[in-house]
Amino acid sequence: MQTPLAKPPLDLLIAAPRGFCAGVDRAIRIVELAIEKHGAPVYVRHEIVHNKFVVDTLKAQGAIFVEELHEVPDGAPVVFSAHGVPKSVPADAESRGLDYLDATCPLVSKVHRQAERLVAAGRHIVFIGHAGHPEVIGTFGQVPAGAMTLIETDADAEAFTPPDPANLAFLTQTTLSVDDTAAVVATLQRRFPLMQAPRGEDICYATSNRQAAVKAIAGQCDAMLVIGAPNSSNSVRLVEVAEREGIRAMLIQRAADLDWAFLDGVGTLGLTAGASAPELLVRELVERLSERFTVSEREEETTRETIAFKLPRGLEAVAA
Repeated sequence: MQTPLAKPPLDLLIAAPRGFCAGVDRAIRIVELAIEKHGAPVYVRHEIVHNKFVVDTLKAQGAIFVEELHEVPDGAPVVFSAHGVPKSVPADAESRGLDYLDATCPLVSKVHRQAERLVAAGRHIVFIGHAGHPEVIGTFGQVPAGAMTLIETDADAEAFTPPDPANLAFLTQTTLSVDDTAAVVATLQRRFPLMQAPRGEDICYATSNRQAAVKAIAGQCDAMLVIGAPNSSNSVRLVEVAEREGIRAMLIQRAADLDWAFLDGVGTLGLTAGASAPELLVRELVERLSERFTVSEREEETTRETIAFKLPRGLEAVAA
């Protein structure tokens, strides 16, 4: 009788923190509680968070996802995504008498309020972010047209010519690369030393923590897998951070997306997940890896996250 071949060993080093952040937890809970309160269907403008598994799970519970408010029937409840929306969206909802809930991450809302204050103080805002991202669209929609200029790269920062260099301030998207953003900010500050900085760091704690966790394990790994969606800014940044640390990295949405050839020659594999990817998907991938490898799993925690955000008024009683 032939003895089956032993599975090759694989050391799996899992980054912590990883996966859901407080803003994502809150946004998903808002949709779930809205369905509990109003009954299905509840409409959601844009993906509540950038993760197909999460979106499909909420669809199964009775959420209907739309891109624009005009797709929401009169009288139906609607939730705005965690990425934030322009001021015109809640104004339109109110004019139609729609019952809406705003699931904008409180850290994104903080950037919105800063933008309003800076423009009211007469400053032109340099906004560092990615064109077309919902968070950028939402932030630009807080202030009058022309009050902000989008800067995406260091080259943009070098080419930027403001009408009044003495009256500038900068803000950033919350899900950017910490290192890339620091380089852009350094260029802007060199060129415009009077430019006002934000009161606190705009890049959110969860984005910074997940990038730091990847850096902490990258030197011990031959390759890195990041669980997240291709349209998730913070997830894509994690791949870039790993590659910048000198290792191969791949973004996958689910375990089924894994290309086994990526693991050729890999003895130690790093694993993390973007802020909108649930832990269930991490465990799913570990199980899939165990089909072909004898997996030795170890978690390396760089910091512990204890932040939680309050639910909007009107949902606390439902949650109780």
